[in-house]
Amino acid sequence: MPFELAPGGPAARGAASLEAARCGACIAHPPSFARARAVFRYGEGSRGLVLGFKHGDRLHGTRAFAAWMARAGAELLEDASVIVPVPLHWTRLFTRRYNQAALLANALAAATGVPSIPDLLLRRRRTPSQGRMSAAERRRNVRGAFVHRPRAARQLEGASVLLVDDVFTTGATVEACAKALIAGGAESVDVLTLARVVRPQSLG
Repeated sequence: MPFELAPGGPAARGAASLEAARCGACIAHPPSFARARAVFRYGEGSRGLVLGFKHGDRLHGTRAFAAWMARAGAELLEDASVIVPVPLHWTRLFTRRYNQAALLANALAAATGVPSIPDLLLRRRRTPSQGRMSAAERRRNVRGAFVHRPRAARQLEGASVLLVDDVFTTGATVEACAKALIAGGAESVDVLTLARVVRPQSLG
């Protein structure tokens, strides 16, 4: 499953060798989602931008981020019938006051016309922060944490879902979401994120 940084994306310049790179984690653990794309590499040049958006109430860039994602994920959007954000647990949403993935999904829907269903997925248990966890620990942490809402079953049946999040780190969270979506009747799941953590040793 090739993971691509958007050609010419804001922070992808100079990273042409990473385009279409096959993720080592995807080779070791073939994912439930079909394709994944990101606008830029998460690193020193982009960390402040992402963290300011995620934790610092810096929401003014949402429309620009969505425009970048629309370009990076144009191929995925062509096939998508619905956009679904990775959900937060209600306790974390109460503390943070917004779900950055839902903001991106809604802005992406407004820019492209592909409908967004922000509450299609439910995070049914609060999982510990994954910042210092290994890939295996992350997979265990989010296993079974997501389910689709029963009232959305009709919208999910046979759908080609574009799953949206802010950062793709190891893929554990989007994998757990993809499994829940497919279990709920989705035909396929692709993933589009603003940033991607790229570890040189994980590239094959």
